[in-house]
Amino acid sequence: MIAIVVSRADSASAHIGERLLEVEDWEAREDDSRPDADGGGTYYRTDGFELREFDDLHIRLSDPTAAFDCDPAFLAFVSRHSGETGKLLTAHATGNFGGAEHGGDPESLALAAPGAEKRVVEALARHAPDGYEVGIECTHHGPTDVSVPSLFVELGSDEPQWADSEAARAVARAVLDLRGTGADLADDAESRPRHVVGFGGGHYAPRFTRIVRETEWAVGHVGADWTLADLGAPDANRAVIDAAFARSRAERAVIDGDRPDLGAVVEDLGYRVVSETWVREVGDAPLPLVEGLEAAVGPVDEGLRFGAVVDEAAAAVETAEVDDRDASDDQDASDDVGDAVRVRDLPADLLARAQGLDAEGAREAVESVAVAFDTEQGGTRAAGRVAFATTSGAPGYADLVEGLAAVLETAYDAVEVAPEVSAVVARETAFDPSLAAERGVPEGPAFGRLADGESVDVDGETVEPEAVSRARTERFPIDGGAFD
Repeated sequence: MIAIVVSRADSASAHIGERLLEVEDWEAREDDSRPDADGGGTYYRTDGFELREFDDLHIRLSDPTAAFDCDPAFLAFVSRHSGETGKLLTAHATGNFGGAEHGGDPESLALAAPGAEKRVVEALARHAPDGYEVGIECTHHGPTDVSVPSLFVELGSDEPQWADSEAARAVARAVLDLRGTGADLADDAESRPRHVVGFGGGHYAPRFTRIVRETEWAVGHVGADWTLADLGAPDANRAVIDAAFARSRAERAVIDGDRPDLGAVVEDLGYRVVSETWVREVGDAPLPLVEGLEAAVGPVDEGLRFGAVVDEAAAAVETAEVDDRDASDDQDASDDVGDAVRVRDLPADLLARAQGLDAEGAREAVESVAVAFDTEQGGTRAAGRVAFATTSGAPGYADLVEGLAAVLETAYDAVEVAPEVSAVVARETAFDPSLAAERGVPEGPAFGRLADGESVDVDGETVEPEAVSRARTERFPIDGGAFD
């Protein structure tokens, strides 16, 4: 059950409440146990939702959870957004990194609902009327002591928008789209939520809005530049920083901007700082597999990328996790992954030649057979090591070599994979300028025609391409033992 909080003191909230009752069939019920001003009196129920109205502004409500006749998965405060930001629909967690000018307690953070926030932002984007922007905001006001996860879903940013029936209906529909979901991105208790905490950036958090809207990850609490300034020195405010993770149910942070002191405190508290690139590249890859691959091959932020065979390795890791669920807590993250993948060096010379001929084709040859692989040049060029799945029938090193050899075939007359001599052997017959010069062929267009396989006339003599070509063989080392 999801609890919806409507404030009569907020015209936009009341308007959204009216649209909620309009677009869904509700059962009106009576609660005589509490005053109408505190959520009593007439309230409403429909499949998956309970809606109650309160006289106070949301930010002044301490913990409205007790008013609801259910055990809510989370609270959705439907609210106005105020600012000089035009037509805007937003969502955010609540709390105060520093002072409490707008409700709640200072240096106190409410339980966030990152998964619900992500889903409602996606729904707002689907339903938003023309001209309305959609995004998230930083954590910046109360309430702070709600006993279950919560989020604000807001219509902004001034009177014309608060009275906009189409926009209010869009917010209502977005909230109703949360039916049957929970506060976390992963509602399965056995799963680890894909949540990050955000630090830095502006109030409207463009980096974290991108993560919410463009990746498989959700964002919990966001401490914008101004709220972090209000907080003060990270080392002196470790408890608040720790609470941002605990109340977001997150183990990782993305920091927007250069904040080494904050990063050091985050790491010292036992959490991890990752980049937006890390979030994007990891995507929905299983986190135990990601951690094991980073330990075995290298960090994503240093170039690790994932291939097309992630699912095969992930299944093996999941099986191992089930078998080892009662194992010691200090078991290394790479233990199970070590059984699920085999790590080898990429065939450097063969790969480099294939990349020189067809960079996209060479990348596809690696990605199509790999669980993960190292890269360089900002993640654009495969290099270093590669991890293959060990499951039966999964592609391996031999398939990688065959794929790279196929790229070479576009430029050579013959390409042979020869594991017995630990090499790929490529042969070609190519134009040799020195032989052409010996036959008196002048440099220039005649060289080009011979190289293209055309004959030329020199002082009345026809020079055939074969006469000025030389056979060449190149060998590219491979791990011949990997074919056994």
